[in-house]
Amino acid sequence: MKSSDKKTKPKNKNNSNPQRLEPHRRALDFFAEAGLLKLIHRSGWWVAGIANPESVAEHCFRCAVIGYYLAHLEGVDPYKVVVMTLFNDIHEARINDLHKMGHYYIDFKDAERKVFKDQVKFLDEKIKLELECFRREYEDQQTKEGIVARDADILECLVQAKEYVEHGYPGAQKFFNRAPGYLKTKTAKKMWQQIKSWDPSSWWQEVVKFER
Repeated sequence: MKSSDKKTKPKNKNNSNPQRLEPHRRALDFFAEAGLLKLIHRSGWWVAGIANPESVAEHCFRCAVIGYYLAHLEGVDPYKVVVMTLFNDIHEARINDLHKMGHYYIDFKDAERKVFKDQVKFLDEKIKLELECFRREYEDQQTKEGIVARDADILECLVQAKEYVEHGYPGAQKFFNRAPGYLKTKTAKKMWQQIKSWDPSSWWQEVVKFER
């Protein structure tokens, strides 16, 4: 066979080496992965009889809202707190949400760190470094922002538990036995005192108007 007859393989435009992919393409992959959290449900509520609990994405969104509020009242950087709360559970896109009973038997923290490292390693370097820094702060619980972000996470669970109790799942009440004791900021502790007697449906009752 003549050399001119040999078929040459077309060059693959999408190089298989992830290091060489266009940066925005890696960001889009990251966005798609984050979107998976909309389909992953918070498994801890199963023991309370809740078959279809909120998704991880829903939890993270309200964590960020609560974190923003707490940060202002506690006098810390709201940007850092919001970022910490939004990305706190991003690793669950790959390893799912593990029930706390599972954490009792499995050291899940190492897996979480490994996943997060892989998730951000191809992002823009500035973004990667910031996310890694904020995650360490959250895990170490040595900065005011990290403490506020963790309080936002716990407070969101307390609000969610209250809503489930009001919607007919009394098993969620048991969450009140331990979680409040882990709150550290003055604002979060005061809000917990309000939650105990709070009606989660009061906000819309004040808005809805009936006319004749």
